[in-house]
Amino acid sequence: MSYSRTAVALLLVTVALALQVTLLSRLPLPGATPDLVLLVVVGLALSHGPGFGLVLGFGAGLASDLVPPADHEIGRWAFVLTLVGYLAGAARDETRRSAFVPLAVVAGAGAGSVLLYAGLGALMDDTHVTWAAVTRLLPTAVLYDVVLSAFAIPAILALVRRTEPDGIVR
Repeated sequence: MSYSRTAVALLLVTVALALQVTLLSRLPLPGATPDLVLLVVVGLALSHGPGFGLVLGFGAGLASDLVPPADHEIGRWAFVLTLVGYLAGAARDETRRSAFVPLAVVAGAGAGSVLLYAGLGALMDDTHVTWAAVTRLLPTAVLYDVVLSAFAIPAILALVRRTEPDGIVR
């Protein structure tokens, strides 16, 4: 793993987390909130593969678990984003064949993250998790993530291309 790849990942996760907590979570949108941290994990996993996505997902998820105003068990987002990062990275080869695949990966990641996070919460008797709330938030979470991905994923991929040696993404 190159230092530039690690530096770009740290920078993007830090900026995404800061924007998530300070700006996106305060937008008066109906339903869910767009998840920029998820999109960074997906975008970098699509660029670098499942191993990188797994490690990045764990780190970004753990950071999300620790940054205030987190009101859940530490490790919940780490687990969710670890799986999302790995599975998104596994789709890396398919994304080079079709422009539709990254959108499908983001939609699947958005839906999967909401369902897995809620499922883990239900297993841990989180009183904030109700299936009525999950079914109400799920469509808007996926919609917001897919719409935001149209801007975020190309920007992430362009940054990766600029920082990789000779523009080659492995």
